[in-house]
Amino acid sequence: MAWLSMSLQPNQMGPVPAAGAAPLLAVRNVEVMYDEVILVLRGLSLEVPRGAVVTLLGANGAGKSTTLKAISGLLKSEDGQVTRGEIVFEGRRIDGIDPDRIVRHGIFQVMEGRRIIADMSIGENLRLGAFTRRDSEVARDLEMVLDYFPRLRERTCLAGYLSGGEQQMLAIGRALMARPKMILMDEPSMGLSPLLVKEVFSIIRRINRDLGVTVLLVEQNARAALSVASYGYIMEQGKVVLDGTAEALRQNEDVKEFYLGGAGEQRKSFKNLKSFRRRKRWL
Repeated sequence: MAWLSMSLQPNQMGPVPAAGAAPLLAVRNVEVMYDEVILVLRGLSLEVPRGAVVTLLGANGAGKSTTLKAISGLLKSEDGQVTRGEIVFEGRRIDGIDPDRIVRHGIFQVMEGRRIIADMSIGENLRLGAFTRRDSEVARDLEMVLDYFPRLRERTCLAGYLSGGEQQMLAIGRALMARPKMILMDEPSMGLSPLLVKEVFSIIRRINRDLGVTVLLVEQNARAALSVASYGYIMEQGKVVLDGTAEALRQNEDVKEFYLGGAGEQRKSFKNLKSFRRRKRWL
């Protein structure tokens, strides 16, 4: 198949969602509880258009990772469940079905912390991404992924000896081996140097542009996330408090204050670091 071998010009953008088209993914008024007691998501709603990069921003504990796990079906492993609302992918409800079936539908999650298998080879880790496939093109796709990430081809050690950036590339490559329609990425910049963060987000942009893979990106590095996303949602206390285009969010004074390191062009005084200068308008 030509899924991984699409040839686009370097400056060509990925697919543009048609006006009025149904979203690839729709999360509608979802509530999530852990241990039948702890309410984490409180009526969360969001949409991800086909072919787009959408980001979820927010502080630790806002419910971003829980949102991804609700979509990918991984809540069950942590005694969590969707207790209200629905999650629809390509017009079909997927909340409540097993994770392997969700992967077969075309959604693959790149977990926080990479979660590669340290004592397996790079090739073995990549083949794990194709565990739901039964076609004869896995070997060819493996070569294509290694062409896409030449640094992984050069490394012959076990995966546990890779650098943090290389492990993130391996985790993304493993996701691509599933031939996903959509990738959920949880904190891809975690633990990486600024230079590697820039490289990883460049890879995310290329995957979306060249392969047409839709991306839902959870990230605390708001500046990096908004540099690749076309639309963003800001979460606080398990719900969306603000959303808009990436450009609109970058220009929003509250977003600048609380997520981008400053309001406007005015430099902050150190005496103000103990408390916020502005109360969040959405709380």
